[in-house]
Amino acid sequence: MFQGYYRRRRVLVTGHTGFKGAWLSLWLKDLGASVTGLALPAQDPPNLYEVIRPGTFADEFWVDIRDAVAVERTVRKARPDFVFHLAAQSLVRRSYLDPVETVQTNVIGSMNLLEALRRLRTKVNLVAVTSDKCYANTKDDKCEQGYREHDPLGGRDPYSMSKAACELLTDAWRHSFFRRNEKLGNIATARGGNVIGGGDYAVDRIIPDCVKFLEQGEPVRVRNPRATRPWQHVFDCLSGYLWLGAKLGSSAKNSSYATAYNFGPASTNQPVSAVVEEFLKYWPGKWVEAAATNDGLEANQLPLSIRKAVDELDWKPTWGFSEAVKHTAAWYRCRKMRGETGLRKFSLSQIASFSRAARKQAQPWALPGSDLL
Repeated sequence: MFQGYYRRRRVLVTGHTGFKGAWLSLWLKDLGASVTGLALPAQDPPNLYEVIRPGTFADEFWVDIRDAVAVERTVRKARPDFVFHLAAQSLVRRSYLDPVETVQTNVIGSMNLLEALRRLRTKVNLVAVTSDKCYANTKDDKCEQGYREHDPLGGRDPYSMSKAACELLTDAWRHSFFRRNEKLGNIATARGGNVIGGGDYAVDRIIPDCVKFLEQGEPVRVRNPRATRPWQHVFDCLSGYLWLGAKLGSSAKNSSYATAYNFGPASTNQPVSAVVEEFLKYWPGKWVEAAATNDGLEANQLPLSIRKAVDELDWKPTWGFSEAVKHTAAWYRCRKMRGETGLRKFSLSQIASFSRAARKQAQPWALPGSDLL
């Protein structure tokens, strides 16, 4: 799987205590990598990190990505072969409350990491994760084809702007320093769509909201039921990151893979209401529209094209919308019924189920016979 690329490699994951970072760390460990984490401490329980932590990390460093000295010190101690950069302030609404923190974390923090890798002067490949929200959402008719990697970047909220700035920053460092120095590795950026999956407990996200209200025996209050997003299971998004990383690291210097890629679903966007109704099939309950509709803080539509990833990486999603919601609900139901007992094992079994489905669909990254190395 992933051609054995990560086996015995030292991989640094920034933001390993977050939702995506925790799942990625667990998957990398399962692939045989030696995983080091760099992050702030996890949010108060419940969180996914506390489930996956035992036996996952070779080392962990509690570092604020905004601290350039601490970031460089950690990179030198970790001596990574590969870095996945996920440390970020990841919530649109929080960016309105603290725009300075958002920009410092997402932009300056990314620059700190790039500079640490540049000064390390060894071949360390990097996949920097940004967001589908990095595009200048002009609200024109993009519903059929979706935003593509060559479309203009931008953002009218602090979070989206910070992700667009991160893309520009990474591209500038790629061309100015990394491609000019044969001692340095390759850099790619990954723009993921909206992910769902077990273990997400962030505020202002629809699945955590569903779980919170259903556990209290209340109807799910849905803030923007008609807003649409490119929903996908977190494993589909992470499979794209991992496959991009393997292609990036297995190719020559100045690789054509050292660029930006979208990772989203194969199907069209789904409204928030459809996510809730699908979730309620596995955890019965009701939903109601919240009194406040979209207050303009987030875009109503954000379609994403994955054509470039399909054509250039030979990657495509494995689980469709219904499968993604089913496996997401199964994780939360497991935690409700069993608590922490066996939940790490169950999480690994979900990764295994996803991998089996990918092999059945003959996904290139899941087939052991197409070794890149």
